[in-house]
Order: sequence, then structure tokens, then C-alpha cells
Amino acid sequence: METIRVNLDSRSYDITVQTGGLRTIGEWAARFSLGAGMLMVADTNTAVLFGDAALASLAAAGFSPTLLTVPAGETSKSLAMADRIYEQAIQAGLDRNSAIVALGGGVVGDLAGFAAATYLRGVPFLQVPTTLLAQVDSSVGGKVAVDHALGKNLIGAFYQPRGVLIDPQTLLSLPEREFAAGMAEVIKYGLILDADFLTELRTDALAIMSRSPQHLERIVAHCCRLKARIVERDETDVGDRLLLNFGHTAGHAIELAGGFERFVHGEGVALGMLAATRLSELMEMIPAGTVAEVRSLLELYGMPVHCGGLRTGELIRHMGKDKKRAAGSLRWVLLAQPGRAVVRSDVSLESVREALQVILRVE
Repeated sequence: METIRVNLDSRSYDITVQTGGLRTIGEWAARFSLGAGMLMVADTNTAVLFGDAALASLAAAGFSPTLLTVPAGETSKSLAMADRIYEQAIQAGLDRNSAIVALGGGVVGDLAGFAAATYLRGVPFLQVPTTLLAQVDSSVGGKVAVDHALGKNLIGAFYQPRGVLIDPQTLLSLPEREFAAGMAEVIKYGLILDADFLTELRTDALAIMSRSPQHLERIVAHCCRLKARIVERDETDVGDRLLLNFGHTAGHAIELAGGFERFVHGEGVALGMLAATRLSELMEMIPAGTVAEVRSLLELYGMPVHCGGLRTGELIRHMGKDKKRAAGSLRWVLLAQPGRAVVRSDVSLESVREALQVILRVE
């Protein structure tokens, strides 16, 4: 077991990484001096896989949990689905000391967290992520949101959880595609913050893809440590935290262009990282050939490296709605070298068009 502290003054909390930890969720939740009422949000997959065990553990610890199940997939990140949570919370009589618990992946965490931030102007929020992407990224740092028809995560808040409980054992149930998609965020940390970690990911690829418990716990904890330090320096995305958006500017556009069905989030990020790496090459920030190295690592972990059929103009139009834009300009996270990233706003539209061809054209 490893405990990682996120130091944010009165909003500080611990990330607990413990193989088998889901079995003791009730004991863990009892640490937070919560009311007995509790609403646990899960999707149609995680409710079946983990819902009964989690509810039993919470009940044994003295809670009276209610389970709300939402459809799996990005379309559940909506105001309409948030309204379902509000309705269930009101009917269950949840008060300001009652917790909303997210049991699932990034969609469930974002949706439940948004509801927790806004119900009664804020109630305790507990994160129990069950996918690799959520464990290494979205469950840490307090970003919660729902989508709008015009873009991802446009309606949201910064709202820190009381705690995060990560059980890497839940990753054994993930379909191959979902596990590979989560590895996009893992690789992202290496590209922007830790070149030695990139080497480890290449060396240990077989053990990681076979989901060795020892390797899973190590990479999840390492990613959480890296993100915690960034969030401590910049909680609200105005400085260093922007670096964590590497691959997301194009990635979100790719997801939207695919109707949130063709590509899951991690796949969009993988493709977006390739485009951003190519853009870094075009701006002569990194040596030519870096794209090939990044592509080979993504392919090693089973991620898509092309998105043929999408149109350059459509992607650029979607990127124009990106929430990271400032003063009318997109802020791109680009590589200064493997293991170090920077934010740039001086990127020409012509360069963006050319960079996108690395993923739009099949070589």
C-alpha cells in the first residue's frame, strides 16, 4: 500500500493505492466523519462488477448507501444525467454531510464530482476509480465537469475530493481497449515530466500489458505522485497544470469529431500526442524522428496512431472551442524534449494543419 498526500491547505487529501483496497471501502470511508446517508454513482459495467461488494462494505461500516447506475460511456457526462443524481440525492434525503461516491472510470468521476460540487452548494466527494485512465489522471486534482453539445468539459468546476481510493486489482477486469487507452495517460506523464519513466515503460511493456500486480501498483502510484506535485503548484490550471493537457487539444477535437463513439478518451489523447509531437518537430523544438519514437511506444501498447476519415477543417473548428484558449489563441502543450513540456501560444494555423496530417494520413 502507498499513500500519496496532495497538499492544498484546507482542501488537502490522501490518495491511497492499495491492491485489494476496494474490499475495505467502508473502513476507508469511515475515516472522513461523514453522515450515514451516501449516494454511490456507478456505470452499468462497474455496478455489476463492484457494486454489491462496495455497498456491503459501506453498510458494514455503518453507512446507508444508495446506488445510482448510469449508462456507461461519454454520453452520460451531461446535465440531464447530473439532474438524475440531484433527484436521487433529494429523494434519499442527503444533507451537507452526506457523501457522493464515484465508483468507476473518468466519466463517472467527472459526473459524480460535478454533482457533488453543485448539490447543496457542495457535499463531500469520494473518488474510487476503477479504470487505469481514472486512477492515474482524472480522479486526482479536482477537475469535475459535464459535456456540452459544442465541446467536452465546458460545464464544470474545481472541486477536490475528500479522498481517493485506488485498487489496481480492478484493472484486471478492464477490456484490452480500455486498458490500452489508460496507458495513453501513463505515457503522457513520461513525455512531459519524466524521461526515465518512458524508458521503464518500454522495458517493462510485457509485464505491464499482462497486468502484473506489482507493476500496476508501481506505475499507478508513480503517476499519482507526478500529478499531485503539479496540482499542488497549480490547482486551477493557470500555470504548470496546463502541461497535463499534452495531447488533449487535438484529442478532444478527435473525440468530438468521432461522436464520442469512434474513439474513447485515451485513444483521442494518444492521437493528440502524436499531433502535438509533430507540431513540436515542425517548430524545431525537438529533433526530427521523435514522432516515430512516440508512435512506436503507442503502438507497443495497442493504441491507434491514425484517424483516417476525419477532416482537418473539422478538427480545427472543434479545437477553436477548446476551454484552454486564451485571448482568442489556442495554448498548445508541446515538447521541449522527451520528459519536458512547455506551453506555447505562438503556433500558426498552417503548422497545425500540417501537424494533423501525421494522424490523418495513413503512411
